[in-house]
Amino acid sequence: MADQGIKFRIEKDTMGEVQVPAGAYYGAQTQRAVDNFPVSGLRFPRVFIRALGLIKKYAAQVNADLGLLDLQLAKAMITAADEVAKGKMDEQFVVDIFQTGSGTSTNMNANEVIATRANELLTGERDARKPVHPNDHVNMGQSSNDVIPTAIHIAALTSITEDLIPALEILYESLHNKSEAFDSIVKIGRTHLQDAVPIRLGQEFSGYARQVKLGIKRIRAVTGSLSQLALGGTAVGTGLNTHPEFAPKVIDLISQETGCQFTEAENHFEAQAAQDAAVETSGALKTVAVSLMKIANNIRWLSSGPRCGLGEINTPALQPGSSIMPGKVNPVIPESVIQVAAQVIGSDAGITIGGQIGNFELSVMLPVIAYNLLQSIRILGSVAKIFAEKCINGITANEARCKAFIENSLAMSTALVPVIGYEKAAAIAKEAYATGQTIRQVAMAKKVLPEAQLNELLDPVKMT
Repeated sequence: MADQGIKFRIEKDTMGEVQVPAGAYYGAQTQRAVDNFPVSGLRFPRVFIRALGLIKKYAAQVNADLGLLDLQLAKAMITAADEVAKGKMDEQFVVDIFQTGSGTSTNMNANEVIATRANELLTGERDARKPVHPNDHVNMGQSSNDVIPTAIHIAALTSITEDLIPALEILYESLHNKSEAFDSIVKIGRTHLQDAVPIRLGQEFSGYARQVKLGIKRIRAVTGSLSQLALGGTAVGTGLNTHPEFAPKVIDLISQETGCQFTEAENHFEAQAAQDAAVETSGALKTVAVSLMKIANNIRWLSSGPRCGLGEINTPALQPGSSIMPGKVNPVIPESVIQVAAQVIGSDAGITIGGQIGNFELSVMLPVIAYNLLQSIRILGSVAKIFAEKCINGITANEARCKAFIENSLAMSTALVPVIGYEKAAAIAKEAYATGQTIRQVAMAKKVLPEAQLNELLDPVKMT
């Protein structure tokens, strides 16, 4: 039942009349989708709405240039679509993510908003169908089946270029700088959570920096796939009802505005029937997420304590860590990174399933693919920058604790193996463990080697 406090107007579509809120710019088809899919309250993000606005803006311009669309109508549509692209109509995009699998409801949401706004500019009335019609004019030369995949690629590539890669580069620089700053600090290495031979703290951080550097490389590798757009294929990839010059001209204009070089898909049947580029991109994002989770977990362990943990590094104290334990400070930024990574990994599962669900000529999980993919790009970029600026940049080393761990480590016996053999070195390690002594103390007491030679072999710096 309609809320009695809300005023409505009547809009029509091919199925009949629908009550639409009087102040809404959307029309009957959007309202039907709102009524049919009250599922989650989740909506497409700003970057996706921007992509839709750009597609519609330049579709109107190109159709007018090709003589297919009245110039006066086109100008009003271009203005309206530009407002959509710039975020002035975001509150009008009201359809739930969990809707028709092609995203048709959201494409029509855009068509109706642009038509209504164009009509308001032309006549002063909010009418969703005349003189500008959402299907005949705003959707001219298009189908939801090529528009939504195109919007996914535009939104993903622009987000990666403008946000994710710059954020990862900031994180890389932070880790690289720490690897250089900590290069002289020797600490114990660990494998299987057990003491291993010494390593420099800078070497450890250089590994983290390299993970991020390779992550950037992996993300860049998918941009070629994302740059190919499905626009021009219309319903099933054949290009029915579109001018042959429409897609390349629209794509060229979108490239100019975004600064990303897009091209028309080499094969429209692949571009619409499958979503392999999205799956590929999600795989690269998942790999980056796994890398960040590994790095963040190591930071947590290395900074554990402050007195009863490893405590080899100190992370910035940002906020109280407990409602009951005074003075407790937790590694909140690494924990945030880990949660983001888990979300991205989970979203990848949804995208992977989405890439398989679509019989014959169309994927029918496009909205979920779009939402998960764009969310993963956004949150990875956000948390990478936060990780760098609020955690990595402020890390300091506890050099005295690093030295103490090395001297007490039984793994120091490894350096004796080439000179006295594995079995004698193992016996020294066992005695040191049983007596609580260091390797150096036991070896000196047994006089297995001259003191000077022993000290040279047990120099942890030389082991790194």
